[in-house]
Amino acid sequence: MRPTHIHQPDDAVEQLGPADAGEVLTLQRAAFVTEAQTHNDPMLPPLLQSLDELRAELDRSTVRAWGIREAGRLIASVRLELDGTVARLGRASVAPDRQGRGVGTRLLRAAEDQVPGTITAIELFTGEHSSANLRLYRRLGYVEFHRSPHGAYELVHMRKDLARPAHPKPTL
Repeated sequence: MRPTHIHQPDDAVEQLGPADAGEVLTLQRAAFVTEAQTHNDPMLPPLLQSLDELRAELDRSTVRAWGIREAGRLIASVRLELDGTVARLGRASVAPDRQGRGVGTRLLRAAEDQVPGTITAIELFTGEHSSANLRLYRRLGYVEFHRSPHGAYELVHMRKDLARPAHPKPTL
C-alpha cells in the first residue's frame, strides 16, 4: 500500500490513496454537480460512485491519484489509470469555490510529471458543453481525437502525447 499522509506544506500536490476516499468523494460530487447541470445529466458516473467503489479504485495498483489541500481541506484531485503505454486521466475535480484560480492547471501538470516513463500519452474525456474544461485541456496540449454520443450530448475524447526521449543521454 502507498503512503497517503506524508506531512507536506499547504498547497503541495500529494499522492492520495484509499484512506482519502471519503474526502475525494465529497470533492468529486461537489465538483461534478456543475457538470451535471451543464449537460442536464444528473446520472454522471462521478456523482453515482459509491465510497466502497472509490476505495477499491484508489487501491488498484494501476491507479495513481493526487490532490491539493488548502488549510487541510482537499480542494482538488485527479486520477490516472495506467493501461500499457497510455494513462487515462479521470475525475479531475476542483472545489467549486476554488475553480478558475489555476488549481486545476497545477494539479494536471503535476500529474503529468508523475507518470511512469513507460507512458507515452495521456487520454481523457469531458462533455462537449464543458467549455472551461475544454479550454484548459487545449491550453495544456491535449488534442481532440474522437467524439462519442452520451445521451443528449457528446463526450469529447482528447489526447496528449508526452515528449519522451527515445534514448536518454548518459550523464557525465
